[in-house]
Amino acid sequence: MKKVVKFGGSSLATAAQFEKAGEIIRADKDRVYVVPSAPGKRFDGDKKVTDMLYFCYALAEEGKDFTKELKEIKGRYDEIIKGLRLDLSLDEEFRVIEENFRKGAGANYAASRGEYLNGIVMAKYLGYEMIDAAEVILFYDDGEFDPEHTNRRLSKRLKDVPKAVIPGFYGAYADGKVKTFSRGGSDITGSIVARACKADVYENWTDVSGFLIADPHIIDDPEGIDTITYRELRELSYMGAAVLHEDSIFPVQREGIPINIRNTNDPEAPGTWIVESTCQKSRFTITGIAGKKGFCSINIEKAKMNSEIGFGRKVLQAFEEYGISFEHVPSGIDTFTVFVHQDEFIDKEQKVVSAIHRLASPDSIEIEADLALIAVVGRGMKSQRGTAGRIFSALAHADVNVKMIDQGSSELNIIIGVENADFETAIKAIYDIFVTANL
Repeated sequence: MKKVVKFGGSSLATAAQFEKAGEIIRADKDRVYVVPSAPGKRFDGDKKVTDMLYFCYALAEEGKDFTKELKEIKGRYDEIIKGLRLDLSLDEEFRVIEENFRKGAGANYAASRGEYLNGIVMAKYLGYEMIDAAEVILFYDDGEFDPEHTNRRLSKRLKDVPKAVIPGFYGAYADGKVKTFSRGGSDITGSIVARACKADVYENWTDVSGFLIADPHIIDDPEGIDTITYRELRELSYMGAAVLHEDSIFPVQREGIPINIRNTNDPEAPGTWIVESTCQKSRFTITGIAGKKGFCSINIEKAKMNSEIGFGRKVLQAFEEYGISFEHVPSGIDTFTVFVHQDEFIDKEQKVVSAIHRLASPDSIEIEADLALIAVVGRGMKSQRGTAGRIFSALAHADVNVKMIDQGSSELNIIIGVENADFETAIKAIYDIFVTANL
């Protein structure tokens, strides 16, 4: 048995949290590869070390004195080292960081130092070998992650290292220049390591006991999700569920490695299992609900549109010309609607409208703003009759007007469009009809 364990920033924010992580790792001899994030917030109003590093480097870029800010960052690590009673000094590391900041090493380098330094501390604390992610996580020249080259190099490196700490969030180009993933990218690193060592399980330790069916900011004490498939998770993550970075699924999915989301502060809780497929039925018809506000719809009407070959392509070309991606495209016999992010569209709306007229010659175009999209996801929906009907009934009872409904052919998810003002009400209504009513 071989396990990769990743700890989030809140799980490593203080010496006390480090000790909890250490107890978890030592409690299972199979937890052999550890991926740490940078220290997160210690309390409400505190700063994450990554944000402190970004700010510090911004001062350096402007030619301003940043010694005070860098000293504050060092103080965060010294506090952890002292609390763990480690014989470790980061003086030389910070001397190098200061020198590289002055030389203009880049914001990616600056942000990566949070994980790099925490990796040094974690390796010392556990007695594991430290492997710099810049040596084994590789990026193409265009900034895209290089999965196959990385997998070969990392697999070879780990083959002779029985226990190691590999910092999350960053890697490097072929020339050694540091490149980071997007925020939350330590989740991706953990997945990459799990694939490279052919782990049996990838454990992702954070400050929550797995995924919840709905946002706890909207639903009071929502039920948890025991098991969720990769595909279900992709749908929920894309629509705003933020426990795990959505791109962290791909490396383990191709190897069939399950992910277990666990709570550092409640290590006995089983958390949520993320798997390729399962015969286990979810407790409810739906697995989860997630959504986002801030969309607008562009409704294009043209008589006999359905018989005009290439009409949809022409309409979408207008959005492509102005660099706008679309979210959903429901259509009817004489109507074609495109949902886009409002903030991306608003400054280009008239140019896009003109382009649609030029390319597709519609009869009319109508734009509606301030819309929200809600995804109702569940592998159990395909075996349950009347799921869409129950959603409509619940929303009608809650006096929510449905602007759009779109269901994929896989019957894995149903996307509903509502007004921004009805977003929370709609989620509560859907949760109540599928979950609360069945408790």
